[in-house]
Amino acid sequence: MTTLQANTAQQQTAHPVVTAAVLTDYQLPGDTQIKAFGNGHINKTYLLTAGERRLILQQINTAIFPSAKDLVENALKIERHLLVKQQQGCYPMQVLRQQVKADGSYLAGLEGNLRALQFIDHGSSLEVVDTAAQAHAAALTFGQFAAALADFDATTLVTVIPDFHNLAMRFSQLQQAVATDKAGRLSQCRDLVELCLAQQQLVTELSQVAANLPLRVCHNDTKINNMLYSATEGRGIAAIDLDTCMAGYWMFDFGDMVRTCCSPEAEDSLNTELVRIRPEIFQALADGYLQGLAGVITAAERDSLLLGAQVMCLMIGIRFLADHLNGDSYFAIKRPDHNLQRARNQIRLYLDLTAQKNQLSACFA
Repeated sequence: MTTLQANTAQQQTAHPVVTAAVLTDYQLPGDTQIKAFGNGHINKTYLLTAGERRLILQQINTAIFPSAKDLVENALKIERHLLVKQQQGCYPMQVLRQQVKADGSYLAGLEGNLRALQFIDHGSSLEVVDTAAQAHAAALTFGQFAAALADFDATTLVTVIPDFHNLAMRFSQLQQAVATDKAGRLSQCRDLVELCLAQQQLVTELSQVAANLPLRVCHNDTKINNMLYSATEGRGIAAIDLDTCMAGYWMFDFGDMVRTCCSPEAEDSLNTELVRIRPEIFQALADGYLQGLAGVITAAERDSLLLGAQVMCLMIGIRFLADHLNGDSYFAIKRPDHNLQRARNQIRLYLDLTAQKNQLSACFA
């Protein structure tokens, strides 16, 4: 056995997903270093390093994204549009790019659910926002991303997850999870379930507001760690993780930023009593997002942003709670009651947003 063969065999044993065939597809040598990368809830992600060359390889979770092909084609459409904007001097950030295989296609693996992304240098991900400047940078990054896609026909993107932000459906899913109590956990969180189900008036309010909003290309996962941040430059350098890019409303993208940036604690913190909305961070998010969307955002969209924050905190809290009741079948967990803790934290943010609603409304004046 040659050294190359030995190295390849070792890689296959240690990382059965990243086989010799996959490495060949992306023109990587058999001795490529393979490491688990990131902390995403859905897909498995690896960093592949061969000398100076680095790729991000993702195993797309087809239980969540049934068509890996649709997901990649959506990302390619967005990539090409942003590259044109970048060349025109209208998009100041780097563009996340899919890595083409040697045969000109993009998906690899026996099940066709592996794709590679070009690694973006000089950026890091933040898990918790420490300063208003970081929050402003994140909001400006996602605002500029949205603005660059404002003239892109959102209806040309495949809806990879139907009803992703359908609040009425999320309430129904929670009610079904309560009715079946598949994992026998209802007794430990009945108070939280009742609190959530008492918020269903938001479904009507959301429907009335959305009726006046234009359909936009939305990132749909604007968590703080989906911005690559340059600490030396104090700014975002790329919006990443485009898997959930679909047609939707900017209020939800703003809301996702609020729920992941405004608390001084991580999404799954065990210190629920410390979870809260920091008004100075909320203000920085509003300022940054509106700056990024200057000249593009409508008055109705601007007025919808605070509601979007409330809805997103409540909706993701409901989703975490339903998954906990169902036995953690959707979101990856790392400890017992992980999704329940996530749910408690999100609902606490929702309640704090509601309590501060009048004060926070002034952020958009």
